[in-house]
Amino acid sequence: MLRRIMRPSRAGLLAVLALGLGGCAGDVRGVLVPVASPAPDSSRVTMLVATTRAPDPDAGLLFSGERGAPTFAEITVSVPAEGRRKIGEVQWPKALPGNPETDFVTLKVEKLDQKAAVSRFNKAVQKVPKRRVMVFIHGFNNRFEDAVYRFAQIVHDSKAEVVPILFTWPSRGSVFAYGYDRESGNYSRRALENLFQALARDPAVGEVSVLAHSMGNWVTLEALREMSIRNGTISPKIANVMLAAPDVDVDVFRSQIADMEGRRPKFTLFVSQDDRALAASRRVWGSTARLGAINPDAEPYRSELEKAGITVLNLTSLRSGDRLNHGKFAESPEVVKLIGSRLIEGQPITDTRIGLGEKVMQVTAGTAHAVGSVAGLAISAPVAIVDPHTRRNFADKTDAVGQSLRDVGDHATSE
Repeated sequence: MLRRIMRPSRAGLLAVLALGLGGCAGDVRGVLVPVASPAPDSSRVTMLVATTRAPDPDAGLLFSGERGAPTFAEITVSVPAEGRRKIGEVQWPKALPGNPETDFVTLKVEKLDQKAAVSRFNKAVQKVPKRRVMVFIHGFNNRFEDAVYRFAQIVHDSKAEVVPILFTWPSRGSVFAYGYDRESGNYSRRALENLFQALARDPAVGEVSVLAHSMGNWVTLEALREMSIRNGTISPKIANVMLAAPDVDVDVFRSQIADMEGRRPKFTLFVSQDDRALAASRRVWGSTARLGAINPDAEPYRSELEKAGITVLNLTSLRSGDRLNHGKFAESPEVVKLIGSRLIEGQPITDTRIGLGEKVMQVTAGTAHAVGSVAGLAISAPVAIVDPHTRRNFADKTDAVGQSLRDVGDHATSE
């Protein structure tokens, strides 16, 4: 069906459909219903969930794509033994119930009120080194179960010794809901800021790392910006912020960073110039560039960014199973291990072992070839927050998105 929709859309509609990347890796509804028992050699990932999604009456879905009041839960996911899966992959069940020997399956689901969630969290955080926490914010087109299983995969494969917290905002998990998802991000930014504020105030917390993907970067940057404006700084407990394939306009990012007064966390930016989803977003929004697709070696980015010290991992040469090249940060074994082994621990990746412009990692396929390069870059004050080429009002952009999607639907029905 997807091929039929895409065939008449080569001039631009293909790009709109590409925005669907990042969610819906599996198409089995009800995977959150706990299985009877895990496989004896499987691993477990237990995460706390904070969400602005409305509850779903279906126990296998738990939360819908509609908007609701902040709610909490605790979920345990079983991950198959290493010999039965590839690092970077979420192995969705082909049918329900899933097989714990070969599939990601759910072991426990429990909704919590805020008091119970804080109590569970405080007990968990005492058991990890330096009382570290990692907050994950997913991107566009993610159902609730997509976000849960992807985060479980990242935590497991990175081997990060952290208390994992999933912040999941109301995405409808549909290619045709880009505008709705974008507004859901705006709806959720205060709730994410409140989560950051609570973690910063909690004496049980030692250090917080944040990992955001795609449209989730917009929510994250807005929450940090508001935190900075409200407090005059960003708490030093929020140590590391990792921006993976951010679907954020470069000029808007400059403005957001400039608004973050006082102390800022260490930012690491994952970019790829062959990211087709971000190329689509750029066309839809009329953007000069999307942050996740910049060339960090090109001007003005290199000079602007180097000044403030944001590290950039250029993953353009990395090959993954993702045809749209939008999820390399989670699907590459080397990158996901780097997140766990160095970035969350606050270790620099521009030191003598991995210097500016040197290769971060290699994979072997007959002969070794580079899959990523690193450059220490950063955003300084905005060069031009809004220029004549990007000065479009939101209504025009929304109309353009809607028209493009309607065109896709017209082509599909005409087939």
